[in-house]
Amino acid sequence: MRSGVALRRGTMPRAGHTPASVALAALLLSAAPVLADDAADIRARFAQWTDDFNAKRGGSICDLFSSELISTVRGQGEADYGTRCDIITRSLADPAREFHYQLDLHEVIVEGKLAVVRRTWTLFVTPLNITVVEHGFDVLRKEADGQWRIVRFVSYEEEQ
Repeated sequence: MRSGVALRRGTMPRAGHTPASVALAALLLSAAPVLADDAADIRARFAQWTDDFNAKRGGSICDLFSSELISTVRGQGEADYGTRCDIITRSLADPAREFHYQLDLHEVIVEGKLAVVRRTWTLFVTPLNITVVEHGFDVLRKEADGQWRIVRFVSYEEEQ
């Protein structure tokens, strides 16, 4: 036996059964759960953000965003981390209105340390009885602390 593969005299191991190919297959198969775990982590972060927003827990509300955030919302233009967090924080503190988000996470695609989320946020504003449906994409990056954060997002309101 050589390199863990039994050889008969005068034969060569088949490429599909060499130790290197077995190791490569094991490596590729082991990556699938990591991607699934990352997608689950991202889904959990979005769910937690939704819960925090709806419960008006403003202290951790901006943690979903990277400090390098650039966001584009149709009708509002571009905003960086500070501006976007200020808008959200002021909304939560507004005593005249109640805001409630509902999330529909359509798809999470993970590729290494980047991920793309296709989602729809539905915002209910009371007492004005306004419903806003926002479709969009978020690009997340796994940052140095191991947390997935949004570095870019584009959101557009559904035509009524």
